[in-house]
Amino acid sequence: MPERPGRKELKTPPEPVQVDSQRVVLIGTAIWFVAFVVLLPFYDWLGQHGHRIWLWTCLAGWILGLLGLPLVRRHRSQGRTR
Repeated sequence: MPERPGRKELKTPPEPVQVDSQRVVLIGTAIWFVAFVVLLPFYDWLGQHGHRIWLWTCLAGWILGLLGLPLVRRHRSQGRTR
């Protein structure tokens, strides 16, 4: 097939970066938990100013992180991730 003028040749994509997914999930879960604990003493203030959703968002992030840990461990044991 003849090359068209102005058309660039496709480059091969770079290799995927190896990431320790369990560490990423653990750190993220810990950050959400710390944020929840830090906001907990301000429960009334957050409610008075319409920001109580911040507290529940942190709680949801922490719980979802806890639910994600077994999934990451299962993927690691099956050799899907590092």
